Amino acid sequence: MTAARAHRVVVLALDGVYPFEMTIPVRIFGTAEGPGGDPLYEVLTCSLDGGPVRTSADFSITVEHGAEVLATADTLVVPPFFCEPSPDGDGPTAADWLPAELAAALDRLPADARIVSMCTASYVLATAGLLDGHRATTHWNEAERFQRAFPRVRVDADVLFVDGGRVLTAAGVAAGVDLCLHLLRRDHGSVVANRVARLCVVPPWREGGQAQFIERPVPEEARSSTSATREWALARLGRPLALAELARHAGMSVRTFSRRFRDEVGMTPGQWLTRQRVEHARRLLEVTDLPVDRIAEEAGLGTGASLRRHMALTIGVAPLTYRQTFRAKTAAPR
Repeated sequence: MTAARAHRVVVLALDGVYPFEMTIPVRIFGTAEGPGGDPLYEVLTCSLDGGPVRTSADFSITVEHGAEVLATADTLVVPPFFCEPSPDGDGPTAADWLPAELAAALDRLPADARIVSMCTASYVLATAGLLDGHRATTHWNEAERFQRAFPRVRVDADVLFVDGGRVLTAAGVAAGVDLCLHLLRRDHGSVVANRVARLCVVPPWREGGQAQFIERPVPEEARSSTSATREWALARLGRPLALAELARHAGMSVRTFSRRFRDEVGMTPGQWLTRQRVEHARRLLEVTDLPVDRIAEEAGLGTGASLRRHMALTIGVAPLTYRQTFRAKTAAPR
């Protein structure tokens, strides 16, 4: 019996590519292995013509492939690249983000290939019409301009990434790591993704979104962090945790705690707790045989009905369907 080939990730390096983001996929996907040590992904880097690519730094890179490999891609990743601003100061135009050569290259993709943008590469996907009518993200510093340029896209500047199914977008810079780890979880479950995160010395899941990194109009006052209380709460997800109890643990008033929590994490304490409970429930569904009602109790979501409702809202599937999907993960997604 012939073994299934590894899922092929193709990284398209465009002129002016940012080196850090370009290498995220090979570092994350290239580290993932199956139970027998076989690679789960094959990562190829290409340029439009197969020739060297100028980067945003003081060096160029040489790639081994041209745009023809896009026809074999299971997942395409487009890293951000430096785009010269126009003389009038309005920024790059659609022709800058999607020249004819790039549009022709994207037409080579298989109809079922996933498409991922990192940071401002979202402009490429939006110009191609791939984000029309959909929720998407980009670097927070570009969000307003992006929304003006593409009013049909529902821009969410608060999150680290948006999973739109076939088309996914990551926020600025290191959010590309978060999105690649998310795809690992989606393809092979938390065990594989967490192992890769440990090997790469990065958190398997970062709390909050990029809202916590947005520049404030005035300096923030010196203050203590809510991180110790978040760690304390994570060890007690199975029981009710009232806002007043969290604030008391942090030694703050409810109002101060709520404000500081949102500044640090990018969401309210209630939203954060719900997310952590759903994530805990997902892990239990993946690695245990506990019944749904018991998992709901362990995660602090009360009943199986509550767990089903929250999972439907967050990832769009029922708990048993989620468990069956992740239990069926073997060597390669395709």
